[in-house]
Amino acid sequence: MFGSRKAIVFDPYRGRRRRSVPTWLLLLVLGIALGIAAVVTVQHKLLPPRLSADDSQALRESFAKADAERERLLHERDRLQQQLDKTNAEARQRDTALGAAQSAAERARAGLVALLAILPPDPRAAQNAVEVRIGRFTARRGSLDYEVVLTRRKAAKPLAGVMQIVVAGVSAGGKPTTLTMEPVILSVEGHEILSGSMRLPDDFTPRRTTVQVLDRPAGRSLGMRVLNVEGPEA
Repeated sequence: MFGSRKAIVFDPYRGRRRRSVPTWLLLLVLGIALGIAAVVTVQHKLLPPRLSADDSQALRESFAKADAERERLLHERDRLQQQLDKTNAEARQRDTALGAAQSAAERARAGLVALLAILPPDPRAAQNAVEVRIGRFTARRGSLDYEVVLTRRKAAKPLAGVMQIVVAGVSAGGKPTTLTMEPVILSVEGHEILSGSMRLPDDFTPRRTTVQVLDRPAGRSLGMRVLNVEGPEA
């Protein structure tokens, strides 16, 4: 009863059963592992390969160049738009000026028609197809300036012809001389105003002009009138 005693060692886990890992945790870890493996597989087989450092640098440089080109094109577009706006504004100004000029021309034409109505008729108007309503010839040394107004009765289309001017005067020494000038091509529809200057010899003094309207050079007469020359040398 009082023999030797063995020491008793305290073990808190004695008699307890070890717990196993839950099944759901194993399935979760397995699913995560399979998912990672699937992602890696897809990246290697389906996705483009990863770029190297040099390829990445080249790609960044290409992007920078493309972005700079885009900025340049935007600036070019803005510049062209400004030019287009300026051109449109100038076109509108021209249209406005043209409209004003056309209105002024219409008013001038109406005034001319009213003025022609009170001009003296051509003495031979009854037998002429074209009336020489009025003319003014001004002599200058070596030239003869002219302004001639022609009218024609209403017709279906303009009448083509020429105006032939014959100048009578005196040359050096008082010798009577007649000069036939180059014909002036014209087309008379209603009213026609002709003006210009003709070259004369320096020693020739014009006194009188004969204005002839012909259907062609040296052709049939359509109208004629004799007018005096004005000017200090006439």
